[in-house]
Amino acid sequence: MSTLRDYADRIEQLARELGLEYYPVDFELVPQNFMLEVAVYGVPVRMHHWSFGVRYIHQLLHQHMGHSRIFEVMFPGDPCRAYMMDSNSLAENTLVSAHVIGHADFVRRNALFARVMAMAGGRIIEQSAARAHRLEDALARHGQQRVEAVLDAALALEPHVDINHELYRAPYPAPADPQRPGTGDRPPRPHQQHHQHHEQHHQHQPPTAVSFQRRYQGLPGEAPQRVREPPSRPLPPYPEQDLLWFIARYAPALQDWERDIFLAVREESFYFYPVHACQIMNEGWASYWHARLLREADFLPHELYLQALKAHSDVVRPYAGEQQLALAVNPYHLGYSMWERIIDRHGLEAARRVCAEEDDFGFIRNHLDPELADELDLFSYQSRKDGETRVLSRDINDVREAILGPKYNYGAPCIAVERMHDDGGLVLRHDHARDGRGLDLDQADQVLNYVCRVWRKPVTLHTVDFRGVARTLTLNQPVP
Repeated sequence: MSTLRDYADRIEQLARELGLEYYPVDFELVPQNFMLEVAVYGVPVRMHHWSFGVRYIHQLLHQHMGHSRIFEVMFPGDPCRAYMMDSNSLAENTLVSAHVIGHADFVRRNALFARVMAMAGGRIIEQSAARAHRLEDALARHGQQRVEAVLDAALALEPHVDINHELYRAPYPAPADPQRPGTGDRPPRPHQQHHQHHEQHHQHQPPTAVSFQRRYQGLPGEAPQRVREPPSRPLPPYPEQDLLWFIARYAPALQDWERDIFLAVREESFYFYPVHACQIMNEGWASYWHARLLREADFLPHELYLQALKAHSDVVRPYAGEQQLALAVNPYHLGYSMWERIIDRHGLEAARRVCAEEDDFGFIRNHLDPELADELDLFSYQSRKDGETRVLSRDINDVREAILGPKYNYGAPCIAVERMHDDGGLVLRHDHARDGRGLDLDQADQVLNYVCRVWRKPVTLHTVDFRGVARTLTLNQPVP
């Protein structure tokens, strides 16, 4: 009787025959509680924090209520790591193995994944474990209260990185000192050299003291050159969106172990960014390939194929449960539908170019057309505080932006460091025009309190509220 390993090996062979290219994949069967921990922590071994326990309970409740089910978790890298639930059926895990190979092919091709992997390395689990060990050392040396306060602040700012910069950034370049006259930085001008030579020539026949005084008596003289200090350069030299990096690098009183926590959280945020920014493309690509691989795997028993096909339908359906209206896009369904359309119309090689060059922003804007949006019944909507939900628009541009809106900046508001004052005070500014929304002031106050704990100087945030009214929040010291 064939086993999962037999089917997975033959599916991998079929995948290579169909032109899939991917890093090796290490598969592992794990129990449900391990899978839940991986889902909420992001990686199997990560820095411990109370917020992950809250996420665990949330995920557990969702699963028990039938709102979500985790078939697998896959970590891009070289090799890729894939965990499958040991309680899945043989048919489900056969589908999962094909799905993971689709993910691995996407990761190998996509430029954003390639760039981040080149910076962060392809061994996220080992790196995450090393960071967790360093945190345990910090806990032993400095105590849970101090360490948790720093981790609170770092995780509160977890989305606030700038992926356009390098992962391992150097400090801002120091301003060059301006050339100052009279300091010997420049060689003397030619006529000055001639004058010096002339004076040296006459040193053997010095003029009398009287004639020397007369010679220079009529000259107006010069005021001594005042040495000017180089102008101070503002810090940062431009609005800095990478809050984790700026605080780790420039916070006036952070200790090395505290900076290490901030930089560790930033590294993990960089690693997970392509997963977030390419979710629709990636899940759709993996779903297209698991469907095609199963369809062409003539070695699968008919009954197992039908069961796997049922699991495929559950994965890519547009609605949750028996609902006939979805207020959240299923990335599997949307991505799968778009890839099928691209491949049908333009061919597999064109699809692979899109896979290599785009992220979800380009994918949705360039390839979600009005016809497909109508077929999928997509629309933008508004939910009011009184519980009423109403359709706002079916215009394709509104639909695209409604899908992409939560993806900007990891879904977090665009906040940048505007200025660090000479006394160490920090000024942050919310780019509400770019965000298109104001802030929840209570939540902003809490995050500002986290920042103030680690900055240890006054912190000010300029923003607007949900009505668009300008607001300035300032904390001189953290609230206990």
